[in-house]
Amino acid sequence: MFWSHVEKQLSAYCNGEKDADESRGIAEHLIKCERCRKEYDKIKLGVELARHLQRDSAPEEIWAEIQQLIAKRENLAEDRRSTIGSFGRYRLAAVAAALILLLVGIVVWKSRPAEIVDSRPPGSELPSQWKVQTTEGSRITGDRSLSAGSLIETASNETARISAIEIGNVDLEPNTRVRLVDTRVTEHRLALDRGTIHAKIYAPPRLFFVDTPSAEAIDLGCAYTLNVDDQGRTFLKVTLGWVALVRGGLESYVPIGAMCQTRPGIGPGTPYFADASSGFVSALEKFDFEGEDEEHLKAVLSTARARDTFTLWHLIQRVDETKRQEVLNRMVKLVGMPKGVTSAGIMKLDKQMLELWKDELDTVWF
Repeated sequence: MFWSHVEKQLSAYCNGEKDADESRGIAEHLIKCERCRKEYDKIKLGVELARHLQRDSAPEEIWAEIQQLIAKRENLAEDRRSTIGSFGRYRLAAVAAALILLLVGIVVWKSRPAEIVDSRPPGSELPSQWKVQTTEGSRITGDRSLSAGSLIETASNETARISAIEIGNVDLEPNTRVRLVDTRVTEHRLALDRGTIHAKIYAPPRLFFVDTPSAEAIDLGCAYTLNVDDQGRTFLKVTLGWVALVRGGLESYVPIGAMCQTRPGIGPGTPYFADASSGFVSALEKFDFEGEDEEHLKAVLSTARARDTFTLWHLIQRVDETKRQEVLNRMVKLVGMPKGVTSAGIMKLDKQMLELWKDELDTVWF
């Protein structure tokens, strides 16, 4: 859910302990909720660092010390049994347990590995995470390690693949220019200057980013195609999972089977499903990028199907109150309004009602 905070679920989410539906809901929430996103970033950093730690056994002598400590506490408890009540015994046991944990913690700290895989401060660049793989007809041969600032450019008869273990693969079509902006424990970022990439990412959500001239694509664990044309316009199509396009305070949340366009100086438009009619897409494009003209809005609404309420649900949160009423009326006509959702609540952009309506429309959209 977008608006029910998920801090208590983030540890399990980061460790892959949630099922697909729960993970999707948490991923959706993280895009919209800054509070949970900050907490997630902290937990994600801890998880990533923990993956680099080596297991080590505590020295044998520590167990002897622990046993001696337990024995002393047991003798003390026996001597004082006649004067210590049940509350006192529980308190004594708690103190003993705390001492044991403290001792174990000290030993673990002292016996920690001398080196971690990456011993630099959190957020510093990791070495050789990304590689360019051999491609047919390419000037690139073999596997070449990349670092921040590396540029990969394909000619008209070339393709390329860049990949990173535990992150994913990014395939470059001909005439594509990509830069590796940064590679960190908490973030891997590319920049697509022009051309087309096909990304298949299996890293945790919000770890892989692609900058384009008109938006930032935030991966939520998915597969997608991203194209930047010569005018800097971005076109996104998601084939698995979810992606968010963000720029200048605008966010477009794009799920499997959906698309979204962006424009330099404007940012993301309203997302829509790939099977929407050409008339609907054309009218939406004009409304998003040529000014929120009333005529364009009427064309969007008149050509919308029931499934296109996915677009209208997003649109209703972007327009002014007058246009919002028009969008709401069309949505109600196409799919009705579920129990617990009111026109007044939607007009006020009540987050819980919007989310409830979205959940009810899930079967219509997918």
